Amino acid sequence: MKNHTPIDRSGGEVSSKFTVCDRMRVMTLQSQSLGDIEADDGTDAADALTIGRRIRQLRTARGMTLDALAAAVERAPSQLSMIETGKREPKLTLLRAIAKALGASVDQLLEAETLDERATLEISLERAMKGQTFRALGIAPFRIGKSVPDEALRAMLALQGEIERLGDERSATPEEARRANVELRHLMRRQDNYFGGLEEQARGILRAVDHPGGPLTQRTASDIAAHLGFSLHYVADLPASTRSVADIKNGRLYLSSTVPAKGDSRTAVLQALASRILGHSEPHSYAEFLRQRVETNYLTGALLIPEDHAVPVLQEAKARRAISIEDLRDAYSVSYETAAHRFTNLATQHLGIRVHFLKVHESGTITKAYENDDVNFPSDRLGSIEGQLCCRRWTSRVVFDIPDKFNPYYQYTDTGNGTYWCTARVEASSEGAHSVSVGVRFDDTKWFLGRETSNRGLSRHAVEVCCRRAPAELESQWRDQAWPNVRTPRTLLATLPTGSFPGVDTTDLYEFLEAHAPRD
Repeated sequence: MKNHTPIDRSGGEVSSKFTVCDRMRVMTLQSQSLGDIEADDGTDAADALTIGRRIRQLRTARGMTLDALAAAVERAPSQLSMIETGKREPKLTLLRAIAKALGASVDQLLEAETLDERATLEISLERAMKGQTFRALGIAPFRIGKSVPDEALRAMLALQGEIERLGDERSATPEEARRANVELRHLMRRQDNYFGGLEEQARGILRAVDHPGGPLTQRTASDIAAHLGFSLHYVADLPASTRSVADIKNGRLYLSSTVPAKGDSRTAVLQALASRILGHSEPHSYAEFLRQRVETNYLTGALLIPEDHAVPVLQEAKARRAISIEDLRDAYSVSYETAAHRFTNLATQHLGIRVHFLKVHESGTITKAYENDDVNFPSDRLGSIEGQLCCRRWTSRVVFDIPDKFNPYYQYTDTGNGTYWCTARVEASSEGAHSVSVGVRFDDTKWFLGRETSNRGLSRHAVEVCCRRAPAELESQWRDQAWPNVRTPRTLLATLPTGSFPGVDTTDLYEFLEAHAPRD
């Protein structure tokens, strides 16, 4: 803001040395809380544009020339021209004089809405020309003459909008992904990874199809689809970038006729239906994209392992001191990862047990994480756990070296933050093997099977010398003589995929739907 005389906050009139835009900025700031105030983004210039256009429109509507208005307010026509084009901010005293000469009120000139579509187009384009997109392209601002057609203005604005859209896609960087992961993990931690609204939606769906409780059968998954107005169609030519395709127009849900790697065709059905139940639409940010995926997976888990049935089972297991993720997996015929996720949803809310969860790629990279038991996972400067290397001595890494792949692996790990017990399994995926582990603090180990294990580890991953740095002798010998080609999951914290449906080849999608649509 320019140097002006102080503001009279006692209710007196603001000094006439202030520009009108200064006055509007002061009124805005006085009405905002401190947390709502954002950095200056050029709104003064935008206000000046709007005010200038309103002055010009009122002047022309009254048949008054620029020279006539300038004479009426005792200013040079060039000065008024600068105001009308938004290149100069009018002082409050001058604005009053202009309003009087035009037979209008100051409030009319300060209204936010423009008077016609042409003015809106001109203001939008002038704002765009002052913005970063035009500057980055090296396009200097130019005068928008009356002879420039409206269609040309619309075309320039459309091009500017498309350039900004492409810029937004590129700006969905891994850093944004990490920030989104951190924010979502904090939300999950605050709620103990339990979301009552999603549990209630699952309960309502199961009630609608008269599910008696217990494991969800493939027939019940089909009943849920029918209840939501979809018929299931298994095809051999499902687009490679999709798990399922919902034809909303014709009420058809297409799924692959190939048996899934994990042998559970219910999950693909329920994940597709969950998005419809939750009313998801095209995500506009990585945070929204991530939230939708988490909601979809949560609701799918709540349908596969219903809360009303699973909680008594877990409570009974706790009473016997025999909680087991494997038993939960087997009881509901789900993957170990689904059982582990579902346990974290219910453990704190219904069992009073605080837990942590890790999914680690065979390269050692953490791909998913959750904790509310104060375990100290490695994180970057943003607080993101995903993408970090898991400690080599943590259960999630040690399990990869265990030859017995049929039985669960248990381990106690001493840390600077206490001792933790974990149970872990390795599962295959399209991007290599992953370990999935669930753990608790030492005091809660008494409720679990596997607490008698003699496997012990010592992790000091908060201290760099723990395992993130190689032994000094090896480092000095090989640091300048090695060049590894890193192997990590290719989709790990990648940018938000482009297109109407993130990560999906829409040409394949629409050609597929056209080929399979029912014909009259």
